[in-house]
Amino acid sequence: MWWILRYNSNTQCVTRDPEQVRFGFWDADRVPPIIRRRFPSSHIPGYVLRVTPSASRITHHESYPMSLTTVWTLTQKELRDALRNRWFLLYSAAFALLALAFSYLALAGAGIVGFAGFGRTAASLINLVLLIVPLMALTVGAQSLAGEWERGTLSYLLTQPVTRYEILLGKYLGLALSLLAALALGFGISGLVMAFSGGGAADPTQYLRLMVLAFLLSLAMLSVGFLVSAFTRRASVAVGIGLFLWLIFVFLGDLGMMGTAMALRVPVANLFVLSLTNPLQVFKMAAILDIRATLDILGPAGIYAFQRYGASLLGVFLAVLALWIVVPALLAYLRFASRGDL
Repeated sequence: MWWILRYNSNTQCVTRDPEQVRFGFWDADRVPPIIRRRFPSSHIPGYVLRVTPSASRITHHESYPMSLTTVWTLTQKELRDALRNRWFLLYSAAFALLALAFSYLALAGAGIVGFAGFGRTAASLINLVLLIVPLMALTVGAQSLAGEWERGTLSYLLTQPVTRYEILLGKYLGLALSLLAALALGFGISGLVMAFSGGGAADPTQYLRLMVLAFLLSLAMLSVGFLVSAFTRRASVAVGIGLFLWLIFVFLGDLGMMGTAMALRVPVANLFVLSLTNPLQVFKMAAILDIRATLDILGPAGIYAFQRYGASLLGVFLAVLALWIVVPALLAYLRFASRGDL
């Protein structure tokens, strides 16, 4: 049986030693040596607030208030880990190089310069985002918790004075900032190509809005990756599940909906609702709507959605993306907080 000795809101000890448990309340000079070795003398409390039996050697202070300093420390740790993650660096470099190549070739082939030619490059950039950004976000998200469990670092982290909410939030923010940096690099390079290719700029804010939509998509996929990671203990399994979900979202999304509509003769309204279950489809529709101000290119479902919701359609897409961000992240936290094998 493991015993969790809780002192104040900043420290705890996990032990199997009955002698430590038998003290009940400690004077500062009677703190066992194991506690003195674990914590600096300035952090040793004068008494124990609670002694709790546990089947697991790890517990948490979920009732303690959240520390923004702790969250920011964990965020910085995730940022440093992302810079050492070769897969993340590979995805970031591939996205930047392909964005540069697609923008240059699209502008040069069309003979249009500046941001006035953004409409020509939009399709290439949207397709590039649909392929690489979900893969990158799902991969790093799936490795977030499962990788730490596999290496044993999460067990050590959970013995420290930090709540599971702080751990998850710090990890999420760190990876979100990493994804934002990767997107800023790719879109920044592509934007420089359009800006310095000559000619006037039609509406550079349209380009920034596409980047914001891509970032929202990356957050949605990051949340899904966290949810996968919360249910597995091995990084390889989590990444495998993430790749499978990526294949479903990217390749089976359009084909599956088209096949379903043709086989079952799904009404146009239901087909539009079905498309909202795929965050990649939501991003694509939102990006096309923002660029073209219409969805007629998507066929009957797009025409129906535009006629049904009108000017509020973009808000509908943003709300759905927000749900894809919040709901999987919340489910990941609930699973992470309730795991008894930690």
